[in-house]
Amino acid sequence: MKCSRGYVLSQSKGLEGKRALITGSTSGIGLAIARAMRAEGAEIVLNGFGDADEITALTDELGATHNGANLLDPAAIEAMMAEVGPLDILVNNAGMQHVAPVDEFPTDKWDAIIALNLTAPFHTTRLAVPAMKEKGWGRIINTASAHSLTASPFKSAYNASKHGIAGFTKTVALELAQTGVTANCISPGYVWTPLIEGQIPDTMEARGLSRDEVINDVLLAKQPTKKFVQPDEVGALAVFLCREEAGNVTGANWSIDGGWTAE
Repeated sequence: MKCSRGYVLSQSKGLEGKRALITGSTSGIGLAIARAMRAEGAEIVLNGFGDADEITALTDELGATHNGANLLDPAAIEAMMAEVGPLDILVNNAGMQHVAPVDEFPTDKWDAIIALNLTAPFHTTRLAVPAMKEKGWGRIINTASAHSLTASPFKSAYNASKHGIAGFTKTVALELAQTGVTANCISPGYVWTPLIEGQIPDTMEARGLSRDEVINDVLLAKQPTKKFVQPDEVGALAVFLCREEAGNVTGANWSIDGGWTAE
């Protein structure tokens, strides 16, 4: 049996019976992770904004539910987690970006990026962990970035948030090390998603470059493979981290960046 986009629902489903919430999953990396986990049999809860008809199509495709909580609001996160109920898998993927010199960086953008990229995962994690500990099994995956390991100019808030989520993940992994619950980061390089496409105009303005120059001389210049990471590749890595074979993998920051952070 096949889902849309060609994912095969095999007879042996490695995540059968597991319930997964993926934040920021109505597009991009999050949607790719949701599709990959659904293909392994997981029950999916989507979170994110978007066109209502498109979200309905996604829930129909994946047999999923959707919660559109605004993750900038801690009260909304608490309400979402209460409505969703106990989870086996939590993927903190929602994120945002803004590009500007630090002395011109809008303070409201700083606050929003830290709130979404770092504070929201704290809230979802603290609320998901008790049920996972009670079950003796759980998987927490945080979408970090190559910018959790290195930095780029004009991205002070994003760099800070992604370095922060890497440290947060290590702490959670250590605290839960004997509970059957793992916590890991996935750190992609440049993935061709709406987030990346959307930051190109800001980078063009900040650096005085053309669109092609931003793509070839700024984005892909970082990745020795000279290829954008594909969302499906990130989805496959997330599935691996949820498998029983990855039960002793915790506190790790998994680079999938075309060799960017190898230099």
